[in-house]
Amino acid sequence: MKLANQICPSTTMGKIKNGALIVDVRKTEEVASVTFDVPNYINIPIDELEERFNEIPKDKEIVMVCLSGERSLKTTYFLMNNGFENVFNMDGGIIKWVSKNFPTKGDVASLLAMSSCDCSQSNCC
Repeated sequence: MKLANQICPSTTMGKIKNGALIVDVRKTEEVASVTFDVPNYINIPIDELEERFNEIPKDKEIVMVCLSGERSLKTTYFLMNNGFENVFNMDGGIIKWVSKNFPTKGDVASLLAMSSCDCSQSNCC
């Protein structure tokens, strides 16, 4: 099986500028708290993906996202197994996205409080 393409928030931002679709697989309650403030964004919670993945166009670059990159990695493989070729997982999720001061809407402080990730480390892209 082919390995999923893992990309960082900086690369994701570049893909967004080129028209990539961001698919956030977090639960609706998570998205209500804080979300990505970018064009071409949809939320399909992971537990709905199997029924709704046909809403995702196969002819665009797709970046799967979640809180930390773990759930989105699973969904990246799911899409790959269903014929998607231009699908990427954003490693580190919205936690790492926020650490880069990329655009968000909502209560970023509450997101950071529940996160144990220290993305101030030099190994974050």
